[in-house]
Amino acid sequence: MSKSDFPSKTVPAAKARSIGKVCAIVFGLLAVSIGIIAKVRPHLFMALPFPLSVILWTAAAGGEMPPYFTSAAWAEEEIKTWTKPNDVIVTPCVKCGTNWMLYCSHQIRMKGAADADELFEDVNLVTPWMDLVQSRDGSWAKQKDRYNDTVLPDGSHLKDKWDSDRFPFRVFKSHYGPKETGGVISITGNPQLKFVAMTRYGLDVVNSIVPFFNNHNENFRKMWGGFPPASSGDITIDAEQHLTDLLPGGTLAHFYFGYVKSWWPLRNEPNVLLMHYADAIKDLKGTVKKMANFYDVKLSQSELNTVVKRCGFPHMKTIAHKFDYKMPFNNDAVFDNENDACMKRGTMIYKGGLGTHKATFTEEQIQRWSKAEEEEFGADSELLQWARNGGGF
Repeated sequence: MSKSDFPSKTVPAAKARSIGKVCAIVFGLLAVSIGIIAKVRPHLFMALPFPLSVILWTAAAGGEMPPYFTSAAWAEEEIKTWTKPNDVIVTPCVKCGTNWMLYCSHQIRMKGAADADELFEDVNLVTPWMDLVQSRDGSWAKQKDRYNDTVLPDGSHLKDKWDSDRFPFRVFKSHYGPKETGGVISITGNPQLKFVAMTRYGLDVVNSIVPFFNNHNENFRKMWGGFPPASSGDITIDAEQHLTDLLPGGTLAHFYFGYVKSWWPLRNEPNVLLMHYADAIKDLKGTVKKMANFYDVKLSQSELNTVVKRCGFPHMKTIAHKFDYKMPFNNDAVFDNENDACMKRGTMIYKGGLGTHKATFTEEQIQRWSKAEEEEFGADSELLQWARNGGGF
């Protein structure tokens, strides 16, 4: 038998090298394609399933999280092109009474007028969220002029909703922190603007995020690559996941720890009103009076009583559908502008309260959070105490 009659031992090795070259080419082309998409049309990543969508959005495109946030409106020179003196920017920590403070601000500027609720058609029409990208391929540059020239389906003008002649000042929403401490918005550089910031005991924030994420409209979730993720159906799994996300080092740690540390050094600035959710829960009338004073609005006793009553949970629950967050600039096929909003109808308003985390988190999880608080805030005992419990400073 000659050598040629034996199987060649080099054939498998040759095939392996060939397969390796093909794989290298495929992966190389894939990497190049991802790179091109990231630079040219990064919003296409949002058509992918979660979590691949947000992994590529952040890692390849360098996108913000959440993917529908943009800080462009707050750039140092840009902010001066659309704001005017005495504008109020309500910018609490996520799940720390944002919609409550937006609505209270509206009622205060209206002095509890009989038609104040009628004018408060939808929170995002009347107190616009300038951070919100309303379409996958949207941007601040594309949306900016539309705040002034959009005609809504009923023939009314969007500008008349948020810039009404009836309002002594305008109110806008944000979740960004001060540029002076590593955030986005220049506070001391814009003394003509007023900023309302609010935080809450951190584990109550995490506890509130669990239903909040799940209550987003399904079509809104589809727009943004499955974010925020829906509930797993098991509260223990959801609680642990969100706890991990918000702890230092987590993907959403800036939501709480970063927020508190960024606003604390600016608490005494004349154009900043820093409050704690616990204090507002315990003394709503005192909170309304403090906000009115900050806004230079004088309320009679009757007006004060009306505003306080309307800003209470029982009344706000009756108008919960006004906090769904309509998106008039949206142009995505998966989203129905006539019927859809960011949130499932009427789910944004529910009684938060204090100590809500106790029904959700284990003692071990509570201890983990407490340790993180001490590591993040412990160098300043006053900050640590205030972040946990509120009170004066």
